[in-house]
Amino acid sequence: MFSTGQLIFALLFVLIFISIIIRAYKKDKTEQPDYFKGSFQVLIAIAIVLILLFTIKIFIVA
Repeated sequence: MFSTGQLIFALLFVLIFISIIIRAYKKDKTEQPDYFKGSFQVLIAIAIVLILLFTIKIFIVA
């Protein structure tokens, strides 16, 4: 389906992208803390929804 080079590129891209996003988030959070109240709960909710979607997909396909 994907070559080894494509998988390595995708993995590196995702890791670097996530690290840049985390760095930017931490910088913004220290500079403007009022904008980030409750953001952790939103992150948890998104993670739960994604887990539920993958779980539903696994049970429907299997």
